[in-house]
Amino acid sequence: MPSTPNDPTTKATLEAKGLTKVYRSGEVEVHALRGVDFALYRHEMVVLLGASGSGKSTLLNILGGLDLPTDGSVHFEGKDFSAAEDGALTRFRRDHVGFVFQFYNLIPSLTAYENVALVTEIAPNPILPEEALKLVSLEGRMNHFPAQLSGGEQQRVAIARAIAKQPDILLCDEPTGALDKQTGILVLEAIENINRELGTTTVVITHNTVVGGMADRIVHISDGLIAGIDINKSRLPAKDLDW
Repeated sequence: MPSTPNDPTTKATLEAKGLTKVYRSGEVEVHALRGVDFALYRHEMVVLLGASGSGKSTLLNILGGLDLPTDGSVHFEGKDFSAAEDGALTRFRRDHVGFVFQFYNLIPSLTAYENVALVTEIAPNPILPEEALKLVSLEGRMNHFPAQLSGGEQQRVAIARAIAKQPDILLCDEPTGALDKQTGILVLEAIENINRELGTTTVVITHNTVVGGMADRIVHISDGLIAGIDINKSRLPAKDLDW
C-alpha cells in the first residue's frame, strides 16, 4: 500500500517547497513555475495533469535532478539537493531516479537486453536485465533490436531500462504521447505493474485526464501553479481506462 499525505506519521520521500523556475531570453522572462509546493510518498502513483506549457515537465525535471530551480528547495529523504553540484546531482539521478520520456532513446545497434544491461552495469543495486524485461512482458523479445520492435514495445524496453537499477522514484513524461490508445494502455499497464511489484514511487505526466483514474493522487498543474489535487479512493486498472 502506498503512503499517503493524509497519514500524519508519513514523511515524504521527495519534497519540494516554493519551487520557482524562470527562463530568460534577453529581456524576456518566462515563469515556468511560480512557487510550487509538492511532495511524493513511498510507493504511491501520482498523475500530473495539465495542458502543454503548464509547467509539468519543468517540475518533473527539477524533481528528478535534471534541472535546478531558480528559487525554492527539493529534499530527497531529508537531504537538500536543489543547490547541489553536478557530481551530487549525477549520483542522485543514477542511484535513485528512473526516467521515461515520450521518445524512447534506445540505442539502435543494441538489442532490448543490451539496452537494459547498460544501466545495470552502473547501478549499485540492479536487477537482472531479463527480470526487468519480464516485468514489462517482453521476456520473449530480449534479443530483438529496436527496429524490430513496435513503438509500444520500444517504450516498454525504455521502462525496463529505467527500472532495472531499482530506482526509488520513476518519472514518466508523456510516456504514451507518441502511441495509439491500444498500445498506450499496454505501456500504462507496464508502469502500473512496476509500481505494484517493485513498490516504486511513480509519477506520470499527461494531458489525458482519463489516465488520472489509475493514480492514487491527481495533481493539476496550470500556469506554473498547482491548481488542485484529487485523491482517488481506489485506482482504476490501466486496462479499464477508456479514451
